[in-house]
Amino acid sequence: MKTVDIDVKHITRVEGHGNISVNVKNGEITRLELQIVESPRFFESFLRGRHYSEAPHITCRICGICSVGHTTASVKAMENALGITPSEQTILLRRLLLHGEFMQSHWLHVFFLAVPDFLGVGSVIPLASTHPDVVKRALRMKRLANDVCGIVGGRHIHPVAMHVGGFTHVPRVSELVDIKRRLEACRDDIVAMGQVYASLELPDFCRDTEYIGLRQPDNGEYALYDGKIASTKTDDTIDVGQYRDWVLEHVAPHSAAKQVKSPHSPTYMVGALARYNLNHERLHPSAKETAQALGLNGGSTNPFHNNTAQLVESIHCLEDSLEIIDELLTRGMKIEPLVEPTRFGQGAGTAEVPRGILFHDYTVNDDGYITDSNLIIPTGQNLANIEEDLRAFVKQLLDTDLGKEEITLKLEMLVRAYDPCISCATHFLNVEFE
Repeated sequence: MKTVDIDVKHITRVEGHGNISVNVKNGEITRLELQIVESPRFFESFLRGRHYSEAPHITCRICGICSVGHTTASVKAMENALGITPSEQTILLRRLLLHGEFMQSHWLHVFFLAVPDFLGVGSVIPLASTHPDVVKRALRMKRLANDVCGIVGGRHIHPVAMHVGGFTHVPRVSELVDIKRRLEACRDDIVAMGQVYASLELPDFCRDTEYIGLRQPDNGEYALYDGKIASTKTDDTIDVGQYRDWVLEHVAPHSAAKQVKSPHSPTYMVGALARYNLNHERLHPSAKETAQALGLNGGSTNPFHNNTAQLVESIHCLEDSLEIIDELLTRGMKIEPLVEPTRFGQGAGTAEVPRGILFHDYTVNDDGYITDSNLIIPTGQNLANIEEDLRAFVKQLLDTDLGKEEITLKLEMLVRAYDPCISCATHFLNVEFE
């Protein structure tokens, strides 16, 4: 039986501002909150009245880490609203660009934000002195992924080449050839970094959880760019246009971001572990080998395995990028005119982004201007599930001989395992506080 009060302001090595507040009295949790204290940014509101062509370039500013993901979901939603079918070349370039973002985001989180916890340091800075080769390798990998985004999207963050209906710029052949060479060389870096990660001891914590993400029909690919919405709690899938049937938003009084539940569970998780549990049999063979070597099996309910799944996914993205580049080089690339709208109306679009499934939804009037929008961010979908994980984890930790500081660190590590992007989640619209 323990009595302890934990008050973390603010959680470090995550994007945005969030607090952990826990009160335990005589072994009973009397209060537990993951407080999102960042001011709302109301992106849905200032999309109103803007031309449809502006939506991707506005919404990509929601985040500097997942700007490609927001651009991707935005153009897909807008194309559904406008009756636009993109070309095969456009889809290949979008997939390659999205892979670049997955690699840079996953490597940033795993090696720069999460790993320091396991090595007993507060940041990656001390590791530059104690593990210089590891840090240099991680920086080299991160730069490569950034450059993939740069040559396809037109710059490293907030892509300017991807538009509703196509691309206004395509990579030069020499750029693709150089990136292919660097991606192939990166295989050795990934093997070495995988060995570093394998040496870490992850906390032993599991909780029965619903996982939601995209999944393609049988024999489909590992779903990142496209697919139907799937869950580990049912064999049913739904189209993206039905997302409101499964993603049920509500306001939490201690949070500046909405939380969600599904018809199947009071909370659910999205992200790398969710995608892995739904799609692991469709990974590239080398990614499957790494998952096996790291002890990651389909059906894991340990949220700390989210970081393991991120590393596995990055290998899949690298290998698939090489295949896409080969196809682009074989096909030959050309600047294609942007596909024009065939109608105006409402449309939803989705894509998997590093932190989970992302939804964009727009309504466009006959003059081409946005009259309504809805954006549901992965971290917002995870917040309630993180709280339930924290609740179960606190109970487990209270049965150990850990002190307050050690328990506090474990709770911060759990939040960090989700790789939350808190600022992304704080922009809701039309809510009423009690």
